[in-house]
Amino acid sequence: MSKRILVVLGHPDNDSFCGAIANSYIEGAKAAGNEVKLISVGDLAFDPVLHKGYTAIQELEPDLVAGQAAITWAQHIVFVYPIWWGAMPALLKGFIDRVFLPGFAFKYREGSLFWDRLLSGRSAHLLVTMDTPPWYFRWVYRMPGHNQMKRTILEFSGIKPVAISSFGPIKDSSQAKREKWLAKANAYGRHA
Repeated sequence: MSKRILVVLGHPDNDSFCGAIANSYIEGAKAAGNEVKLISVGDLAFDPVLHKGYTAIQELEPDLVAGQAAITWAQHIVFVYPIWWGAMPALLKGFIDRVFLPGFAFKYREGSLFWDRLLSGRSAHLLVTMDTPPWYFRWVYRMPGHNQMKRTILEFSGIKPVAISSFGPIKDSSQAKREKWLAKANAYGRHA
């Protein structure tokens, strides 16, 4: 059964290895008969800063309105990004800050500690590159970026299950190793 898949490329440079992973995933997903849309955050025109937090409404730029529409459309969302300083790049975080707003991604219940997860019914897959060996990121650093994205953003908004695939270390990796990672991304797309 085909799915509506949104791929969000969170690396500011489309020509990065993350861009190659996103393209490989998209090729695999389309080959399997899925409908795929791509958002490259580096191509969007928006202010990544939520200047007043949630205390004032900050009008969404057209690219962010389109981003919310694509998220609403999607059944499965794939985020492709590098780990920089333990977490996602600032531009991707800015996109999330501006798009995953109260009333769109979640809604607090009046007089309660609980909230409604407004993006329920969707799944996600994180395809994440890093220069740190993935085992070190997991056992020594305790995966701060993975936990942030999976638990405190996506699952908080109702998106689950959330799968995570880490590729690394990218620094000094061979072409053969990169080809193997690209083939893996393509396979993930085929089996989304």
